[in-house]
Amino acid sequence: MGKPSLPETEAAGGPHVPVLLDEVLAALSPGAGSRIVDGTFGAGGYSRALLRAGAQVIGIDRDPSVGPHAAALAAEFPHSFTFVPGTFSELDTLASRFGPVDAVVLDIGVSSMQLDEADRGFSFMRDGPLDMRMSRAGASAADLVNDLDAENLANLLYAFGEERKSRRIAQFIVAARQDAPIATTLELARIIEKAIGRKPGDAHPATRSFQALRIAVNGEFEQLVEGLFAAERLLPEGGKLAVVSFHSLEDRIVKRYFDPDKGGPAMSRHLPQAESEPRRWQNVAKAVKAGAGEVARNPRARSAVLRSAIRTAQPARPVQAAGLGVPTFKGAA
Repeated sequence: MGKPSLPETEAAGGPHVPVLLDEVLAALSPGAGSRIVDGTFGAGGYSRALLRAGAQVIGIDRDPSVGPHAAALAAEFPHSFTFVPGTFSELDTLASRFGPVDAVVLDIGVSSMQLDEADRGFSFMRDGPLDMRMSRAGASAADLVNDLDAENLANLLYAFGEERKSRRIAQFIVAARQDAPIATTLELARIIEKAIGRKPGDAHPATRSFQALRIAVNGEFEQLVEGLFAAERLLPEGGKLAVVSFHSLEDRIVKRYFDPDKGGPAMSRHLPQAESEPRRWQNVAKAVKAGAGEVARNPRARSAVLRSAIRTAQPARPVQAAGLGVPTFKGAA
């Protein structure tokens, strides 16, 4: 089963700390004159480290709240840092106008600073409006919770959150909203806890459901697939891509993207073998996880997985989600 994309324990304190930072730097090999795209800028942790290593950095983020972090880096590195508002799914379009790019880094999921802002509605440990929109635009989590019927809501929670008790949770949500719309994070968390209970020592019962709603609200799987292929279009031969993900559903997509054969059907040794598609990525590194020391310093790191590879000379593929194990649910638009 997948892990929540960000432990709520991190919400208790401290600024955002980029996970697997040393490993990301080793994968990207930043240096003087290199140009690197930080496609998920956030609080700028990776960008700052890359800039200090001598690289030129283009930061991209769709969250308007990252503005102060971007402004601070622009003031500190006026000749080597550029921020562009937008989604990493269009990073090739956003970054290509600045010249050739040597590497891309993506840190998938919600950041601690987003969890810390109660009015963003990401956290089940802070009371706030049931929102979860990273771009602050479009349908909110409250819209999904209050508008989806029980079957489609259960399917969403199971597919995007791997919540095994999704049907019971959906039934309780639908019953609760008969009196009044569900409007706040703690209200939803209490309904979920009432539905499935809570055992001492276990993760909060709302963890998987909140993950599922956040992923659905922000189209995170679609964004990830589009972003991976955008990086493939942007990077030349020898270009490097590093992706940090925080739960098994995302990591599965990244793994199969780098190595399409991993997502194909098993071939019988008695049948002619299908010819493999030309490789777009080489030197695909094994998954890297944080050591005990980093996990102790930064709880967010405990579920992080880094995968990286180097671009070949083969032309970029068209965007194709088939074979990547992208979760879908019945009732999705």
